[in-house]
Amino acid sequence: MPQSTTRPADMTGLVLTAGGARGAYHAGVLKRVSEIPALAGKPSPFRIVTGASAGAINGAAIAAHSASLQDGARLLVKLWSNLEASNVFRTDSLALAQNAGRLIMDFALGGLFGAGRTQSLVDSAPLRDFLGGHFATLLPRIDDAIRDGHLYALAVTATGYHSGRAFTFVQGREGHPLWNKSRRMAVPLDAMTLDHILASAAIPIVFPPVPLHNGQSTAYFGDGALRLITPLSPAIRLGSEKLLAIGVRCQESADSLLRSELSDHEDFHADLQRPPLSQIVGTLMNAIFLDHLDADLDHLKRMNEIVAAYQDMAAQMPAQVAPAGGQVREPLRRVQPLVVSPSADIAVIAKTLAHRMPRSVRYLLDGLGAPDAQSADLLSFLLFDSAFTRELIQLGYRDAAQRIDEIEHFLLDGA
Repeated sequence: MPQSTTRPADMTGLVLTAGGARGAYHAGVLKRVSEIPALAGKPSPFRIVTGASAGAINGAAIAAHSASLQDGARLLVKLWSNLEASNVFRTDSLALAQNAGRLIMDFALGGLFGAGRTQSLVDSAPLRDFLGGHFATLLPRIDDAIRDGHLYALAVTATGYHSGRAFTFVQGREGHPLWNKSRRMAVPLDAMTLDHILASAAIPIVFPPVPLHNGQSTAYFGDGALRLITPLSPAIRLGSEKLLAIGVRCQESADSLLRSELSDHEDFHADLQRPPLSQIVGTLMNAIFLDHLDADLDHLKRMNEIVAAYQDMAAQMPAQVAPAGGQVREPLRRVQPLVVSPSADIAVIAKTLAHRMPRSVRYLLDGLGAPDAQSADLLSFLLFDSAFTRELIQLGYRDAAQRIDEIEHFLLDGA
């Protein structure tokens, strides 16, 4: 049965950001949203779903369950609640020792015997097995959701390690928009595969690159957040008029850390400690995973103001006056965003549960130095442990519950 090429009237998008183990927060927020009485037993309100890294995993699950947001949210809660590090990467001492040995060989003797033995810090083969057991039957349902009209498009972003571009792989209704910009482009898919999800979730340096086949060629990809500096863009370009974005960064904590660096208060005497390597790597991870949403949201708000000002000006022009330059190829429109982010510092939560990290991995992380609790960001990205993920699910659920009236009005106003 051919798919309709017309776009649905209600184009609400869901944007799920990157964040490694922090992605469990998405599950808690979506669980509470799915409990809105007006959504019970009805299709998901999200016609467009986009994500990168952990957001790609969660987004694929939600898109596949477009006929029932509640079922999709329950699946995510189940997956994240029972997650252990051994489901994501090999934690045995032998595997870590082999990787460490290759790394030492590359650094110490690479100049003599050649380097390139080390692909990543850990072996992420268990993640393929873990997700494969759930997604083998899940991914084919995305096509059903599109055909039934519950989903317009699913977009998953990965970074090409050769070109450095952000590739957004789109499975959607026939005739969906495509784009090709200087550093990002859309690639249409007949079907989303597990490899596309794994490529998007391959945390740089930590996980190995994932090969993706396109015709006769093969290219290698990694975490989608690496070059996607505008995480809202795929959903907007696909036609979203409203966007619910779920972040994984506590803004209040970020502001507190900034004040500690710039403080000139007379009662502030303590000097900040020299950051250990773990804190520097955590800051690098923040730049990849956490900073882009805030910057993109600021950009969207400015664009909305410009569009509103232009529309007001155009409304006052005589009808016979045409805009200079003729027809606009990509006409601008206002897009209404709503962002839900953690009310508590996830790094602090991770620090209190650091003992849950497998001993062999904890030993390696300890070698990088111990950051202060508010700067334990590296740990928070890699703490794939049920005690930690359940804490984040509960946090997401509480945060969504506190704003549920606002979220319900945003999603259902005019529906």
